[in-house]
Amino acid sequence: MKISIVTATWNRADTIRSTIESILSQEHQDWEHIIVDGASTDNTLEIVEEYRPQYGGRLKLISEPDRGIYDAMNKGLRLAEGDVVGLLNSDDFFADSKTLSRISEGMTDDVDAIYGDCDIVDFADVSRVTRHYLNKGFKRWKMRLGYMPSHPTFYCRRDVFEHYGDFDTSFRIAADFDWLLRTIYVGRIRLRYLPRTQTIMRDGGVSNGGFAAHRRVMAEHQRSFEKLGLWYSPVCEFVRFGHKTLRKMLGMAY
Repeated sequence: MKISIVTATWNRADTIRSTIESILSQEHQDWEHIIVDGASTDNTLEIVEEYRPQYGGRLKLISEPDRGIYDAMNKGLRLAEGDVVGLLNSDDFFADSKTLSRISEGMTDDVDAIYGDCDIVDFADVSRVTRHYLNKGFKRWKMRLGYMPSHPTFYCRRDVFEHYGDFDTSFRIAADFDWLLRTIYVGRIRLRYLPRTQTIMRDGGVSNGGFAAHRRVMAEHQRSFEKLGLWYSPVCEFVRFGHKTLRKMLGMAY
């Protein structure tokens, strides 16, 4: 089973090595890595080219201006030739060398997409875990509250993207939620949860920015629900924010 891994990047010379090395170290070798660079001005591209000989022809690289991360992701997904596709951003890396093997083994004929758990680590010290993003309790109906599987762990059959379309680039921060709502909740694709940490993410991003950031996410979630003709209440999102805040205060995974 061939797996396409799409990495969107821009000026990530400080982190992209760990992304690349985590892919090159995989036991499952039937993969391609598609790097979509937004015309970096640092030495990101030099680092990528340094690793090219180790790819053995499995690297696709484009570098040009884009209209944001979701536009870059869409470019990469259109180049994908794998049976299964997923995203690994240039701040992130696989948890261990067996990650792709577990994905390949789990993608049986009765499954459209697979997801696991994600550890979020300190940006400067990746040995320090700041949050465990556990997906064990995810249920389809929880998307009505604004929950979704951790997108960096989500791998699906390429024909799912072909059927449901690209990320909607009119969303600034929640195009991933919009796409997952479209496929999981409306499309009811068949899911499988892998109870393992699959991806390591460096800390940062709007989801960790407190209540003001949560309000921005809420606004885009509401637009996604309305676009898909689904009922929406902000009360549901406040329930999620309160739940996450409480678990964070208690030092629990969430």
